[in-house]
Amino acid sequence: MKYICEDKLVLLGAAGAIGSNMAQSALTLRLTPNVCLYDPFEKGLRGAAEEIYHCAFPGANVTWTTNIAEALTGAKYLVSSGGAPRKEGMTREDLLKGNCQIAEQLGKDVRQYCPDLKFCGVIFNPADITGLTVLVHSGLHPSKLGTLAALDSTRLQTALAQHFKVPQDQVKNCRTYGGHGEQMAVFASTAKVGRTLLTNLIGTEKLTNEQWAAIREHVRLGGKKVIELRGRSSFQSPSHQTLLTVKAIMDGKGYDWPVGVYVDSPENGFANIMMAMETTVTTEGISWAMPKGTEQELADLRTSYGHLVKLRDEVIGMGILPPISEWKKINPNL
Repeated sequence: MKYICEDKLVLLGAAGAIGSNMAQSALTLRLTPNVCLYDPFEKGLRGAAEEIYHCAFPGANVTWTTNIAEALTGAKYLVSSGGAPRKEGMTREDLLKGNCQIAEQLGKDVRQYCPDLKFCGVIFNPADITGLTVLVHSGLHPSKLGTLAALDSTRLQTALAQHFKVPQDQVKNCRTYGGHGEQMAVFASTAKVGRTLLTNLIGTEKLTNEQWAAIREHVRLGGKKVIELRGRSSFQSPSHQTLLTVKAIMDGKGYDWPVGVYVDSPENGFANIMMAMETTVTTEGISWAMPKGTEQELADLRTSYGHLVKLRDEVIGMGILPPISEWKKINPNL
């Protein structure tokens, strides 16, 4: 079986659980044989590389380095899980300052070493804000950078499938939009269970209003629940979904879930932010469209946006992001 392409894929944070899992998944999915692993933690990085070598993927050309310039030079695809992980008792926002400082440096490194990336995926928390920080400082076109947002929607699909006791893929078009985290907007109007609209089930004996409220809360706290159960933050699901996004850009065959994308649409009430919207992924990158929903769902989306704006403005106040009026000077693509 051939690889989809020969381009260099760089995985930052490769000594960690997400990064090392992505290395295996990238080769299992046959994305490209040319995978470069980067992490400043040399011992752990060597261990991760050895594990991949022991998998004996045919034709693989896996390299590793603790030198960021060496890692990024020649890269066409980049995924970074290289921030501090979320631990039990923490919110994504607790990681804001430290991880945004990491994101700022990553953006500057991209600008210097691989400004012609076809795609940059940012999956360290709080992903909407770290992704925005990378974007501003990198100079990349917004279509070339996306953040992890699918897990909220896949968690909704999972919860509904478990409730109705049906195979997961029989629950269609589950969507959450806005911020990745507890402030997300959970949409019911897009989803179907089999051929039945979810909105026709809510408020019935099959799915009471109380049960639906509990499912929404469960989805919002899905990441926290994984930490409680496993003692660490999610790593298998973010690895898999992020690489499916990369695959969609490589092969142009589409991606089924929302992606966090740069939104600057004052006419729709959203400006200068990264957030999950309805997205289309092609070989040209990521584009977005306004979600369709009820008045309450769109109001929830605006509330989620407002939460992200507060976080963005905190990062501006820290001096990690410049004032919005200066963004275009740093990144003419914005």
